[in-house]
Formats: sequence, structure tokens, C-alpha cells
Amino acid sequence: MLSLRHIEVFREVYLTGSVTGAARELNVSQPSISKVLRHAESRLKFALFRRLKGRLVPTDEAHSLFREVDELYGRLESLKQTARNLQRMSDGNIRLAVLPSLGLGVAPQAVAAFRASNPRVGFDIRTLHHNEILRALYERECDLAVGYDVQSHPRLTAIDICLGEVGLLFRKADIPNPPDRIGLEILKAHDFIGVVGSGPVGNLFSSQIEVHGLDLPEVISVHTYFVAAALVRYGAGVAVVDEFTARAALTPDLVFRPLEPRMSFKVQYVFLNDRPPSNLLKGFITTLSDTIRQATHSLGA
Repeated sequence: MLSLRHIEVFREVYLTGSVTGAARELNVSQPSISKVLRHAESRLKFALFRRLKGRLVPTDEAHSLFREVDELYGRLESLKQTARNLQRMSDGNIRLAVLPSLGLGVAPQAVAAFRASNPRVGFDIRTLHHNEILRALYERECDLAVGYDVQSHPRLTAIDICLGEVGLLFRKADIPNPPDRIGLEILKAHDFIGVVGSGPVGNLFSSQIEVHGLDLPEVISVHTYFVAAALVRYGAGVAVVDEFTARAALTPDLVFRPLEPRMSFKVQYVFLNDRPPSNLLKGFITTLSDTIRQATHSLGA
């Protein structure tokens, strides 16, 4: 129906609102743009633009078509990124993606430990959010991802490392002599810092709040756990975080206690089914898993 040239010209006219703008972006003449556009409309049997006050205004059909075209261009960019990442692949390099909470402590600790015995291995480390894991692996941005309760997908293999816990991070001065576990009711007595869009950990906490019928007005809302931890450190309130964020954030003045009822999540490493770990990566996975398991048993009070 439409050639790639038709699609390219249509997209630029749609974005710039004129033949002149499209010609400038594509570095071709205006008559050439007009000719391709007319040819596209003749093939489609409907108009793509109408002229209004000197500008080309998209028709309803053009708006619908552009949504598909924009998605196509997004996939083309993904293809280009995948090709670039494949060019950089090396047996002596590990590309690791982790959640920000793991990137604060246990992941760097594992990398340092592994390089101590494998000094010629390089690393490319990035942080990502829960919903970005599949894309990062699929586009070859990483060889291995580590996350919490990773959603099952036919293209992914997720292997459990251990269980982590959700708990309350607070200043010693705000809750003196705290119990080993903090009940949810205590949260109502303190300014609460909420984390927006916080993935599996946030879902665990939200479900328990709903079950217990608690109303916790948030004095501050943030989008990352390490910002919530920083606010706690400066006395802005208390926050519910995962234990790995807490471990990296603890100071002599801060305390972390797991919640009651217990809220646990799986810590998992993930890879593509059609790209199983190499021997080099398997060695690092062992170091990483040992480091994470040790961390779950060494969180100080």
C-alpha cells in the first residue's frame, strides 16, 4: 500500500505541519515532497491533509495512520539500538541491569568482589525500573537483569535468589525502643512518605493497607525509594521501603524494622530464553546471588 518513502514523507509533514518543513528535515526539494504526498494519497484513496491558514492540518484518517507510523519508527529505533549493542558485545564484558535499590549497595559489592578475582572482566551497569526489564533484555542493553517478583513472560527465564522483606525506615528519635516487627497501626501516628508507582514492593504494601482498612495520608509523595530514604534521614517522616534500600541508607540515627504482617518478595535474576548465561556470566551470578543472600541476613537493627 505505502512505501517506506511515503511513510517517511507523511511523518515529516505531519510533524512539521508543512511541505517546507518536511523538505528541510529530509533535505530534499519541496516539489519532491508534494509529489510523494500526492502519490501516497492516491494509493490510500483518502486525503491526509487539508490546508488551513497556510498550514497542512491532518485529517482524522491521518491521525489514525500516524499512531501506527509513530509506533513503527519506535521499533526502528529499537532495532538500531539492538544493532549497536550487539556490536559492543564481548566475552570479557558483562552488562548488568538492576533496580535502583539493588544498585545502591549489593550490586556494586558483588561487582567489586567478582572483579577482585577476575580483574580483566569489564562491566556496564545500569539501573532500571520494574517495567523496563523485558525491553532492556530484548534490546540487548543488558545480559542479565535483577528485579523483584518479575512478571512471567514467554521470552524470559526468572530464577529466584532469595526472599526480601518490606519494612519501615525511621529515625530512632521518632520511634524509641521499637519492637522487632512494626505493626501497620503505628504508621497512623507519623508523617508518612509514600512512593508512587513503586512496583511489586508498593503493591504488597498497598494490598495490606487495603485489607486492614487503613487510611494513611501522605505528607510527601516521591517516585523512588532512595529519595524516600533521604527524606527520612532529614526528619521529614517515615517510609515503607524494601530492605535493600534500607541497608544502603542506614546511618547510626536510622532504624529499619520489617512489617507485621510479614510482606516478602522474590529477588530474581532474569535473562532471555534464547540467550542463556555464558560461563563467565554464570560465575558472576554465583557471586551476585551469594552477596544478596548475605545481605538479607546482615541487616543491622
